[in-house]
Amino acid sequence: MKKAAMLVMVAAVALQLGGCAVGSYQARSVDLKESQLVNPNILVQGTDDKALYRYVNPKVDFKQYFMVMIDPVLVYKDAELDKNERENYQKLANNAFVYLTQELEKEYQIVKTPEPGTLRIQMAIVDADSSKPVRNTLSTIVPVGIALSIVKYTITGKQAGVGEITAEMKITDASTGELLGAAVDRRVGGKELLKLWSSWNNADDALKYWAKRLSFALCDIRRDPKCVKP
Repeated sequence: MKKAAMLVMVAAVALQLGGCAVGSYQARSVDLKESQLVNPNILVQGTDDKALYRYVNPKVDFKQYFMVMIDPVLVYKDAELDKNERENYQKLANNAFVYLTQELEKEYQIVKTPEPGTLRIQMAIVDADSSKPVRNTLSTIVPVGIALSIVKYTITGKQAGVGEITAEMKITDASTGELLGAAVDRRVGGKELLKLWSSWNNADDALKYWAKRLSFALCDIRRDPKCVKP
């Protein structure tokens, strides 16, 4: 009876951890060694729910920018990937571009060429890993698997079988090239019961979150009272 009660409790904790509607959450750490868009030496650790590492130019008035130019999203590990992996990474990169456009066009005019008053957004996928559907399912609905997943989360900050993605972003003045802001972040998968068999759902969810988070951050730094926090 005690063992059964323990397993039920573990299952309840697991659902709270991953949640039925949480596709990703921020990881505990990220490796800055692979940062290429920006010098990692200028980055500082983020606080609260900000990116794990970030930089904001203290001299910039973001209210002067009304347009945004979004570069195609880069994939750093392209040369190391096989054909199937390359296709999946490229889908993520394409999706990231779409998500950024969808969020930023709500507040800015999207342009294709650098003009005064334009922010240039550059984003790169540093690394990504798909979830493992079988392991993910077993660690979500099978009591023993749930227990092991919780143990792994406690030690590493990542549950069993879930995916993850690391990305960095750089914001510059499109006309002058002046660095305005930068961020490096890593997110790991949650446990969405309806999407356990979607291998790249966790990574894609993180991309959606980052697009919304960028839109919010730009809104917040402009001191706009209508900002919507993701």
